[in-house]
Amino acid sequence: MNKNIKSIILLSGGLDSLVSLGAEIEKHNVSLALTFDYGQKSVTDEIEASRKIADYYGIKHKIIKLGWLKEITKTALVGEAQIPTGKDLANAHESMSNVWVPNRNGLFLNIAASFADADDYDYIVIGANREEGETFTDNTETFIERVNSEFEYSTVKKVKVLAPLIKFDKTEIVSFAIKNKVPLELTMSCYQGGGKHCGKCESCVRLKNALKANSAEKYLKILF
Repeated sequence: MNKNIKSIILLSGGLDSLVSLGAEIEKHNVSLALTFDYGQKSVTDEIEASRKIADYYGIKHKIIKLGWLKEITKTALVGEAQIPTGKDLANAHESMSNVWVPNRNGLFLNIAASFADADDYDYIVIGANREEGETFTDNTETFIERVNSEFEYSTVKKVKVLAPLIKFDKTEIVSFAIKNKVPLELTMSCYQGGGKHCGKCESCVRLKNALKANSAEKYLKILF
């Protein structure tokens, strides 16, 4: 571990943030996890999963409440509308508007940058990846590059964002996790909430497909 640097992880408890933490904890000395409560339906599950993951890796865990974000978010992740299923991932672009939270990743990274600038952290780790980048623009390499350019001006520390999975799809993320002994049994990737994976929402379907592609029946039985 390089103790001359230290990093923050944006930790939702989902597959991507869990594996990103496993990938970077030693290399970039990840020592603080931030989990955001913006009134999402899965917030209780996300906080619990993130707490278990932070405990597993022995890092500090802080929950950031953003009640005002719930007030301005009209989509299914927080509202009464039914969360769309993932039965047709080829049409994921059509369902994007149903789960979009206004400027979510931009907001989370800027909040994390404030912590980094105040407490001398060098990096912020985010679980952005190629597969979700095909649908969500705030999961792309271009987005990460633009945020890093912003932080050159908005932070004295000149914080950098790291996205170790940015070139991976979900199958590759699960493969990496298995090879590197990341505790996949701790993940909670469901949009719906309710204490277990629903198996039907887009996030659940992506996870199930990736586990099946890796013949990871052990985790399918645990998580679904």
